Amino acid sequence: MERRLTAILAADVVGYSRLMGIDEAGTLEAVNRHRIQIIEPAVSGHNGRLVKLLGDGLLVEFPSVVNAVACAVDIQRGIVRANEGVAEDRRIRFRIGVNLGDVIVEGGDIFGDGVNVAARLEAIAAPGGIAVSSSVRDHVGTRLDLRFEDRGRQALKNIRQEVHVYAVLFDHPDDTPAPGAPAADDRSIVVLPFTNMSGDPDQEYFSDGLTEDIITDLSKISGLLVIPRNTTFAYKGRAVKIGQIGRELSVRYILQGSVRKSGERVRISAQMIDAGNEDHLWADRYDRDLTDIFAIQDEIAHAIVGQLKIKLRPEEIKALESDPTTNVEAYTYYLRGRKFARTMTMSYLTLARRMFSKAVELDPDYARAYAGIADCDSALYIWYAAELPIDEILEMTEKALTLDPDLAEAHAARAIALHHNDRDAEADTYFARALELDPNLFEANFHFAHRLFKRGQFEDATVYFQRSAALYAEDYVSPVLLAAAYRSLGRPQESLKWAAEGAARAERAAEHNPGNSAPVHRAALAYAQIGDRPRAISWINRALAMDPHDVITRYNAVCVHALLGDTDRAIALLETLLPNSSFYQIGWFDNDSDLDNIRPDPRFRRLMEAIAQQ
Repeated sequence: MERRLTAILAADVVGYSRLMGIDEAGTLEAVNRHRIQIIEPAVSGHNGRLVKLLGDGLLVEFPSVVNAVACAVDIQRGIVRANEGVAEDRRIRFRIGVNLGDVIVEGGDIFGDGVNVAARLEAIAAPGGIAVSSSVRDHVGTRLDLRFEDRGRQALKNIRQEVHVYAVLFDHPDDTPAPGAPAADDRSIVVLPFTNMSGDPDQEYFSDGLTEDIITDLSKISGLLVIPRNTTFAYKGRAVKIGQIGRELSVRYILQGSVRKSGERVRISAQMIDAGNEDHLWADRYDRDLTDIFAIQDEIAHAIVGQLKIKLRPEEIKALESDPTTNVEAYTYYLRGRKFARTMTMSYLTLARRMFSKAVELDPDYARAYAGIADCDSALYIWYAAELPIDEILEMTEKALTLDPDLAEAHAARAIALHHNDRDAEADTYFARALELDPNLFEANFHFAHRLFKRGQFEDATVYFQRSAALYAEDYVSPVLLAAAYRSLGRPQESLKWAAEGAARAERAAEHNPGNSAPVHRAALAYAQIGDRPRAISWINRALAMDPHDVITRYNAVCVHALLGDTDRAIALLETLLPNSSFYQIGWFDNDSDLDNIRPDPRFRRLMEAIAQQ
C-alpha cells in the first residue's frame, strides 16, 4: 500500500440541483465549459493531477501546497470573469477546500483522512470561496499575495478532531466574510514571553517553558485565536509598546507576565491588556509552592476565558484540566531536557536524555518525556553512530503513544525513528499526524525538512525549514540548510539571505554557549556559503580544535573547504569520515549542494562507493 503526504483540492458546484432544475442542458454545458477552459488549464499550470470527477465536483492533488492554493485562487478568479454578464440566478460558482494530509494511493485514486478533510473544508467554504486547514495556511505564509481570515476551530462531519479553518481572501467580490463567521479580532490573544525575574539566566528554560505551556493550553480553546509561539517569541527581549504589538499582529488582547523561581517557591505575575486602548482587564499574582505550577497555568487560562465570556465545551474543560504530569520535579527536568536537546550536539543530547530519563523515573506515565528520550536516541544514532538499536527507540515512542495517542511530540519522535530505519512510507504518516496535531511543533517541522532535503525535495524542504527557523529563534541549523536548499534551487539571493541569518544566529549561540562546538562549525559553514573565506576558515579551525572527533564538525569542515574550492583538503577530511559515515545515508552526500565543487572529483565518487558498501 502506497502512502504519501500531499496537498488535496476538493471543489464542488454551489446549488447544482437548483441550477439543473432551472436549465439542465445549459447548466451541464456551462459546468463542462468551465472545467475545460478554466479548471483543467489551472490544474495543469500548477503541476496538479486531476484524480477524478465527482458528478458536479472534482478532486485534485498537488506536490506543493503553495501550488494547490494558487490553483484554487486562479480557478475562482477565472469563474468570476466567466460569470460576467450572466444572470445572477444562473451563475456557476464553486466552493473549494484545500488540505495537506496523508493519503493512501491505489490505482491512481487517493483515499484517507487527508482527502476527507479537504472535502469537508469544501463543504463549509463560502460560495466562490476557498477554505483551508491551518497547516495549509502556515505553509503558504507570505509566498502568495493573499490574506487569510481565521474561522476558528470547527467540528467537521465524520472527522474525529476539530480542524482549524481559514478562509482565503483575494481580490474578487466574494471577499466579504460569510454570514456568522467569527470575528477573529474580538477573541484573539498573544501570550508574550514571560520575563525571567530570577536573576539567573539558567532559569530562562523555566520562564520560556511556562510561556509555551500557557500558549498550548489556550490553543485548546476553539473560541479563541491564539498567536503561535514563533510569532510570540519574536518579541522576547524587545521593548515594544502594547498598541504596536496589537497593530502588528492584528490582535485584540495581550497577556504578559513574569516568573521568579526560587528553591521550592514560585512567584508568577500575569496581566491581560486590551491592545486597542491599553486598558488592564485582569491581573493577578501567584506566590505559591512550585508544586502549584500546573494549577496556576489552569487558573490563568480560566481567567482569560472568563474575561472573554467564552463557553468551554466539555472536551475543552477536560483538555485544560489534563496536565501532562502532576510531578513538578519531572516537569522541570523535562523543560531542561527540551532546552538542551535543541542544541543538537552529542554532549547536550546526552545531557538532555538524562533529563528526560529522570523525568520518567519521577513520573513513569509522563508521555512527553518518553518522546524526548526517543528524539535524543534517534539523533545520537543517526548523527553520532551511537550503538542504540532502532527497535528500542521505536519501543520508546510506542510507550509515549500508548500513554497519549494524541501527543504530537510522540508522533514526531516515531516518524524520525521510522525514517532512519528506511521506513519512509510509515514515517510520513506519523509526520503528517504530528503536524496535524501541532503545526507549530519544532521537532516535526525540523526533522521532516531534513528528510525532504536528503531526498532532494528542496522546494518542500524550504517550507518546513522556514517554519522551524521561525518557531525557534535559537535554531541556527535551519537557516544554514535553507541556504543550501535555495542554492540547489538556483535562487542565490535567498541563499545568501539565509546564510547571513544562519551566521548571525550561530555566532549568538556560540557566544552564549562557549563550550559548544555546534554553533561554531555552523557559523563557519554559513560564512563559506556567503563566500567570506577568512571568517569561514577561522571558525572551522576553531570548531575542529574544540571537538576534533565530532562527526558533524568534520562533515561541515568538508563542506566549508568544498565551498571555498579547497578540493584536496575537503577530500582529505572526507576520508577521515569514512569509518563513521554510513549513518548519513548516501542521499545526504548526493543532495547537499555544499559539496558541489568536489562532487565531480573521481576521489569523491570512490569514497561514496566505499561508504555505500558499509
